[in-house]
This record gives sequence, structure tokens and C-alpha cells, in this order.
Amino acid sequence: MKTRLVFEDVRTWIPDLVQALFRAIPTGVGAKGAIAKLSAKEVRRVLERGAEWAIERGYGEPADLERTEEAGRLAGAEPDSVSDAAIERGEAQLGTLGSGNHFLEIDVVEEIYLPDVAARFGLERGRLALLIHSGSRGLGYQVCDDSLSVMGKAMERHRIQVPDRQLACAPLRSSEGRSYLGAMAAAANFAWANRQVMMSLAARACEQVLGLSPRDVGLSLLYDVCHNVAKLESHRIDGRTERVCVHRKGATRAFGPGHAELPAEYRDIGQPVLIPGDMGRGSYVLVGTERAMEETFGSTCHGAGRVLSRARAKKAARGRDLVEELRRLGVAAMAHGRFALAEEMPEAYKDVTEVVDVMDGAEISSRVAKLRPVGVIKG
Repeated sequence: MKTRLVFEDVRTWIPDLVQALFRAIPTGVGAKGAIAKLSAKEVRRVLERGAEWAIERGYGEPADLERTEEAGRLAGAEPDSVSDAAIERGEAQLGTLGSGNHFLEIDVVEEIYLPDVAARFGLERGRLALLIHSGSRGLGYQVCDDSLSVMGKAMERHRIQVPDRQLACAPLRSSEGRSYLGAMAAAANFAWANRQVMMSLAARACEQVLGLSPRDVGLSLLYDVCHNVAKLESHRIDGRTERVCVHRKGATRAFGPGHAELPAEYRDIGQPVLIPGDMGRGSYVLVGTERAMEETFGSTCHGAGRVLSRARAKKAARGRDLVEELRRLGVAAMAHGRFALAEEMPEAYKDVTEVVDVMDGAEISSRVAKLRPVGVIKG
């Protein structure tokens, strides 16, 4: 999300903003209570309508849907394919951040690489931006867990072998495959609604802390793009347009200029691409390219990638004050849970600049701007 806020004007308020965001948006495993608990019937409405459900209830603006992949509502969602256990886990978790590598970050736009594209995206050097990485929470986790045993039995019947149970799969046209795609689409819709609610809560927190109007804060959505999802898309293969299922696990969509599914305001320049790094070094905004459409099914990387497991990171963090270390880097940080910062400390990740440079050099996605973190909340 972009803002009208100039970092130097609000620099001293960053710790207060971090505290306000931490209060407004619950974090961590099992986090709940950002908004009133929903009934099971209402959760199913979220699974069907996605981000539109949130906007209809005052969380954001209709224009946000134009700047959201699939307009925040993946076709083919089947709430009836989502278990009661998953529904129950989602009843109190809408508007929450979760744990692991999920975060909400306050950034300052530090570098601009493509001025014309950055201007179209509304990014200006020295202004604040907010970046959210979160998904479908416990509901989505339960959808995955429920599907593993079903897929396992399907693989036996279809004589499919995989090296890891987590790679369980089934033919798209099988009953198991169709059911999973419907449940996964429903979980994706929950994730879009979840981020939409968090964005609205974050905007309200900033306005309250700074004592500014919504117009003066100017927090608005640049783009919402998902990953860890399988989608049916049309792509050119060997000179023909084919309908294929694209799995973006560890990848994110990066459609190039001219694609019909892009918002009208970005269609001639390409899709905004958000590449998070770590909470000490920064993140990037890129733009999709025609080369991505030709070579990677309109996909690029989705983050820096780990170099230390969570266990190794916790071991490396023993005896260290990571909050103070981040403060010395100019980052105000708050986290829920004893090991949240340790598992996600900067050296647990590759330098995202090196990853982005590879994508930029290969012309799969082009650098537009670098964001430097100044505040972060973690689960």
C-alpha cells in the first residue's frame, strides 16, 4: 500500500505506529479477534465473495478490487468443499496476521529504478508504504491438512508416486482434484478478504496515531497478488493458446503489458509485483514483462528464500537482543511469541537484492523501486 506520508515528517512516530498496528492486528499462531467473530454461515459468504465481502462491510474501497489479482475473488470457489473444522478455524481469524514468515511492514521508498513506472504506481522516493504478507490463516491450513489424506488415497488409485507426502496430488478431472481446486479457491478468497480487512485496520491505526484524516494519510492499495495457489490460465505454448493449470508455489504472478486481466490503469505497463525480503534489508516492487509471459507462464520469484532453517535460526539467535539489533538498523519491531523474531532474523534469508537482480537481468520482472523497512510486526 502506498501513502502520502513523507518519512522525515513522521520519523519520530514510527515506534508509536508499530505499537498501534500491533494492537489493531492480532499476530501469531491462533491469533483472533481483529473483528467480531463470524458465524459459520458468514464464513461461507467470505469463501464465496472474497475481498468484495470485506469492502461491502466498510473495509476498503470498491476501487481496491481493480488492484487485486482476480478482483479478489477466484472463480470456482466451493465453500461446500471446505470442512466444518476449517470453517470453525476461520470464524475468528479474519483480519489477523498469523505466524511464520507473515508480517506487516512499514517501509520507506528508498530507490526508484523506473521513474515513469513508479509514478504510475504512485511511488515516490522518501514516502512511506506498507507491505502485508499473510494468507488464509488456520482455515487454509486445515484445507491443506484435510486434502492430504484424500489425495494420498487418490494417488494409490491413479498409481502416482511422489518423493514427499506434502507433494500429494490428483488429476484435475478426478473428483478429488475438482474438490481440492474448489476448496483451495475458497481459501484464496478468505485470504484476499483477510488482507483487505488488515489493510483497512492498518489505515485506521495510522490515522489515529498521527491525528490525520484519511485523505492526508492517503493509504491506498497499490496491488494485492497471491502465491501458493494453482490457477487455470490461458498461455501460449508452441504457438498455440492452451488452457493450463499454473501452480505458483514459491512464485508469484507477473503478467506483462497488455494482458486483459490487468487493471486498466496498469495494463499498458504490466502488473505490479511485490517481492518481500527480510526485516533488516528491504523489499522490492517490480513490474511484469512480456518475457515472463513467454518463458515462465507469467511468473516470477515471490521472496528471498531461507538460508537457515527455523531451528538453526533460533540457535543462532541465542543470547542476542534482536529488537535492539533491528533498532540499530533503523527498524522498530514488535512480535508475538518467544521465537518469532529469531526464526525470521535477517541472516536467516538470502539477500533479496541478489534474487531480484537475477529476475531483472533475465527480464522476467523489472525493478521499479526498493523499499527499506523502518517498522515491522511479526507473529
